[in-house]
Amino acid sequence: MELSDANLQALTEYLRKTLDPDPAVRRPAEKYLESVEANPNYPLLLLTLLERAQDNVIKVCASVTFKNYIKRNWRVIEDEPNKICEADRLAIKANIVNLMLSSPEQIQKQLSDAISIIGREDFPQKWPDLLTEMVNRFQSGDFHVINGVLHTAHSLFKRYRHEFKSSELWTEIKLVLDTFALPLTNLFQATIALCNTHANDVGALKVLFSSLILIAKLFYSLNFQDLPEFFEDNMETWMTNFHSLLTLDNKRLQTEDEEEAGLLELLKSQICDNAALYAQKYDEEFQAYLPRFVTAIWNLLVTTGQEVKYDLLVSNAIQFLASVCERPHYKNLFEDPNTLTSICEKVIVPNMEFRAADEEAFEDNSEEYIRRDLEGSDIDTRRRAACDLVRGLCKFFEGPVTNIFSCYVNSMLQEYAKNPTVNWKHKDAAIYLVTSLASKAQTQKHGITQANELVNLTEFFINHILPDLKSANINEYPVLKADGIKYIMFFRNQVPKEQLLVAIPLLISHLQAESVVVHTYAAHALERLFTMRGGAANATLISAADMLPYAEQLLSNLFKALSLPGSSENEYIMKAIMRSFSLLQEAIIPYIPSVIPQLTQKLLAVSKNPSKPHFNHYLFESICLSVRITCRSNPAAVTSFEEALFMVFTEILQSDVQEFMPYVFQVMSLLLEMHKDDIPTSYMALFPHLLQPVLWERTGNIPPLVRLLQAYLERGARLIAANASDKIPGLLGVFQKLIASKANDHQGFYLLNSIIEHLPSECVDQYKRQIFIVLFQRLQNSKTTKFVKSFLVFLNLYCVKYGAVGLQEMVDSIQPNWNSLLLAGCSGWL
Repeated sequence: MELSDANLQALTEYLRKTLDPDPAVRRPAEKYLESVEANPNYPLLLLTLLERAQDNVIKVCASVTFKNYIKRNWRVIEDEPNKICEADRLAIKANIVNLMLSSPEQIQKQLSDAISIIGREDFPQKWPDLLTEMVNRFQSGDFHVINGVLHTAHSLFKRYRHEFKSSELWTEIKLVLDTFALPLTNLFQATIALCNTHANDVGALKVLFSSLILIAKLFYSLNFQDLPEFFEDNMETWMTNFHSLLTLDNKRLQTEDEEEAGLLELLKSQICDNAALYAQKYDEEFQAYLPRFVTAIWNLLVTTGQEVKYDLLVSNAIQFLASVCERPHYKNLFEDPNTLTSICEKVIVPNMEFRAADEEAFEDNSEEYIRRDLEGSDIDTRRRAACDLVRGLCKFFEGPVTNIFSCYVNSMLQEYAKNPTVNWKHKDAAIYLVTSLASKAQTQKHGITQANELVNLTEFFINHILPDLKSANINEYPVLKADGIKYIMFFRNQVPKEQLLVAIPLLISHLQAESVVVHTYAAHALERLFTMRGGAANATLISAADMLPYAEQLLSNLFKALSLPGSSENEYIMKAIMRSFSLLQEAIIPYIPSVIPQLTQKLLAVSKNPSKPHFNHYLFESICLSVRITCRSNPAAVTSFEEALFMVFTEILQSDVQEFMPYVFQVMSLLLEMHKDDIPTSYMALFPHLLQPVLWERTGNIPPLVRLLQAYLERGARLIAANASDKIPGLLGVFQKLIASKANDHQGFYLLNSIIEHLPSECVDQYKRQIFIVLFQRLQNSKTTKFVKSFLVFLNLYCVKYGAVGLQEMVDSIQPNWNSLLLAGCSGWL
């Protein structure tokens, strides 16, 4: 593609069409852009258009398209062709920084992200001048440019927070520090000086504080792996200024919005993070500065309001105290009983209260509420931070803290008992406080694994949790119902089995609760209970026999829950369905005639617009379990499943629903493996289409397609052999493609082994020599441990089928003295 005005105009029109709400207009344009991605100059056309276009919508669209293009194609994958030519790569790196810095903020962010993606692959070896080019822009004095550089640097360096230590990583960080640390420190000081100069200019302060937030984030990233010598030497500069900013109170930076955090809150939040990092990892070096930070952050906590906009700040401030209180060095700061009481009274209890904002999220944004509460993404919430502080205090002061909170819990429960309708939030806080106090260690899989022995969890369960769940009105006090169900989830390993069995029918009833949170928690709790292990042979603690009396109601309520508003694609419910099938096994067979239509109907609905990958996964797992369990008892039932499923599968394959095609191939292979006689003609009609190269271009299709072809070879070898000249070359073509890839060569061997094992000798004879040549070429040119292991398995299978003499004759026909050839290729394994 030439860099011509005609091509720029054509690209503009296609980008405009990708924004069209009409799929008939949008999809062809998206397909066209996808088809020309591999052409030379395509990314340069996007950048040129981004620079020259007059229409801001097109500029933004071009920047997003460019970023996504870089995300998909920049990484060079072994065994796959380079998707971007070298000339384009060099041109992009030569121009993108300048273009990014001169672009409006909305476009600057997209290009900055693109630079960070390129940097992850090419920096520093293939892009050594990137950092110097960026640092030089600090001298511009233009904070639009400076913030662009800082945002890009943040995108580039934040991976240091989670990378594993390695000599390569440390070399890179050292290079960054040598080039970046001093200019960043100078910029930090200069920016603070400008903040003092422009203290009354709101517009200037907003720009400057945006810079300070990014600088503070960069400080965190550059200090995360280890304490750099430069920052240790300049700790006075950084910590003194951080402390000043932490105690700053500029009314001009306060926002009227009660929900969105302002720049000052965001900066203070990041400074709390930075202080917590130093307190946790570099406590000896930080010791001199710690008391002033503890004082400042304590004052911050007791003077900050309950508004949502302060949540991140309060959460990070509490997390700082949590990180300090569990370090032996700072134990003395919390030993005074008055200090402990003050922390509990002024910090922990107020931040465990269920606020109006939480109630609103519970009712109107249940998906986000569940994600934060169940999946651990509540790390930035006040409640989670307060819980972590309780846990930290209990490390050294478990007895005193338990006594203090016991009084609070009793008082809250008494308030609730006086007037449940008005005071239900008191009981919610009491349950959360007990949970925080009792949980010393937990995992996602097992719930609480270590509990506070001073808290009687079973007694609390019987006296305060069960009564709420036994209430005849399952829609009354939904927050307390959710609390009770979560208590069962969390402490399922501490509560005796007999009490769990009492709770199970109550959980099944709550699957019909109107609240999305309540019926989701009920489904999740059941799923977690069904996976608990205990007893003989590490069997499930809750057995199929335990669940038989409730099986019909369980399955009925689970499927009804999927029709409740807000839960049509609820992944927790679908996972509970899958786990129920797995636990009940043959007990589900009587319900299969009613279950399968509901599953297929749901599959057809979600295939129109797949948006919940976990839900889709559990949906297909449930279908597979239905097939496996039923056909194990009655193999003839496979035809009934095929009648029910094939219409939906055909729709998915014809519509090219890429997310679902691997699942369809897996289910089809399972159905095919269930056949005892010759496979139906409907399968054989599909066989040639499975060999089409386009299907094998998608990496996710390869494992299920190989398994499906193996099922064809195992069950339909006679039919394939009858048309060997049409089908075997296609199979071997797939084998040859897979064996050439280091990522997929094991899949190639799976297919080859099935060909050798199941097809008659006369069908394969004419191809055997070429097969060995392909294998020996790969063995000599790019041998890997995985390939050699798979090759040895193949040799053994070949010997079993054709004999050792047959193997020797075959190899000798390619190259005499075959022993030396094999020994050279498989050295270390033979």
